[in-house]
Amino acid sequence: MKRFFAVFTLCSLWLLVNPLLGWAEPVPTAPAAPSASPASPASPASPVGLWRNIDDETGQAKAEVRIQLDAAGQLIGRIEKILVAEDDVTCEACKDDRRGQRISGMEIIRGVRRAEQGQWWDGGQILDPNNGKVYKVRLTPVEGGRKLEVRGSLGPFWRTQTWLRIP
Repeated sequence: MKRFFAVFTLCSLWLLVNPLLGWAEPVPTAPAAPSASPASPASPASPVGLWRNIDDETGQAKAEVRIQLDAAGQLIGRIEKILVAEDDVTCEACKDDRRGQRISGMEIIRGVRRAEQGQWWDGGQILDPNNGKVYKVRLTPVEGGRKLEVRGSLGPFWRTQTWLRIP
């Protein structure tokens, strides 16, 4: 009986805390109007394009990242230009095939697909080349595609950066 109450309490707590922390998916209040065509990969409502990565802790631009479709129809993102450090820095903290590679030109976003429901892309991973950690990623275009919310999560912990589209 004690086990039941412990599980019940944890589930109740999860249901209360989840929406407060922003982990719940937004629920549409009205059905969306049908559009002539879904968002194409290069449309403003798509993550495809060139973005300026803004550090969520310092507010400074750190790099320019190009997001594009690969042959499998998934989004990938490469660092095109580093803005805050030397261009020949390598990722020694990386634990996969990117170990020792130059950060400039490195693929940091892999395997992202458009979600079946919603205005975001997820299912892939993003690498933080500063510490070599790989996180689950969700990309959400906002403000008509002028900004991109990039949320990386590891278990129940997450952080979000807002990137700016470079015209």
